Amino acid sequence: MSKYFISLISFLFINITLGNVSLVNDTIEKFGVRAGIDINKIVKSATDDDYKGLSISGDIRLKESFYVYSEIGNEEKQISSDYLNSSVKGTYLKFGVNFKMNNDIRTQNIVYSGFNFGFSNFDQNINRYTIYNSNSTYWGESIINEPKNLSNLNALWVELVFGLKTEILNNLFLGFELQLKSIIKQKNIQNISNLYIPGFNKTYDSSGLGAGFSYTVSYLIPIIKK
Repeated sequence: MSKYFISLISFLFINITLGNVSLVNDTIEKFGVRAGIDINKIVKSATDDDYKGLSISGDIRLKESFYVYSEIGNEEKQISSDYLNSSVKGTYLKFGVNFKMNNDIRTQNIVYSGFNFGFSNFDQNINRYTIYNSNSTYWGESIINEPKNLSNLNALWVELVFGLKTEILNNLFLGFELQLKSIIKQKNIQNISNLYIPGFNKTYDSSGLGAGFSYTVSYLIPIIKK
């Protein structure tokens, strides 16, 4: 978690610094679509052999402090441990709203909070798992190598988000966001837990709670300029 807070502090420092610069590229009166990608998923896909992912997001500014947000993406995740080997692959969609928290209306640098609803459809393959017989010291652990293919799984969740977006060039933004998530409903097959849900991230002890973060680079396409 420390890297999350270091990143957040860094972005806040940039935001404050740029806020003191002359507003040459001021975009206060621009309303439009801001489209972006999650560069964290791109970097992770290039450096982690057990992960592949891509997401495209966008928000529309409807009022000075009100934005409608959406995101679509896909993820593949390989999970390996001494007791389990499985893989997950699927797509997800998010839709929600963000509210600007900083009161400086002269700039589109924003600190925001909001909430999203997320939906994911995915497949989970259990390739190998270990069963431990607690009632028998003789049999002990049993390794099961019969794959289980669990298809057409899905999950619905809600997430609270906190983040910021900083305009580094005219209409070009860098952003950082933290997400706190809670499962509303999910589909299981054969009473096997969903270990990883695309768009939601890991699930912890079947509690239905999760967390995530994103780094984004996005570009504002002005539709209205007053």
